[in-house]
Amino acid sequence: MQETKQLEKQIADVLKSNQICSFGTVDGNKPKVRYMALFSEGLDIYLATNSKTDKVDELKNNDNVHILVGYDGKRSSDILQIEAVAELCKNNTLRERLWSDAFKAWFDGPHDPEYIILTIKPGRIEYMSEGAEPQRWER
Repeated sequence: MQETKQLEKQIADVLKSNQICSFGTVDGNKPKVRYMALFSEGLDIYLATNSKTDKVDELKNNDNVHILVGYDGKRSSDILQIEAVAELCKNNTLRERLWSDAFKAWFDGPHDPEYIILTIKPGRIEYMSEGAEPQRWER
């Protein structure tokens, strides 16, 4: 139990220290990956996007996603491979909490109907750190 809590803390620290992730969806039967801004609270992961994007259409057909977070050649070598399910969320409280002025380039504000949050529910996370064996967390 203590090992699980420690692994969860390590994962949460990697999520918190990274503002960008690669986000993979399934388009038909092929993977499609793009960079996205990453928000996290513990192991809860959120991505902000426009409701009228290909990724939202892809999620309506297949909600399985993959996120890669970590190594950028400059900081820590910790890497997360995250298998998850994504949900479209229009919760106003969450949208307001995650709103950033940087989003003004795409949205009129936190209540813009096209501004949505993808709530990511990890099912399996592989944590890799330089010099250590990979560790696995599963829901």
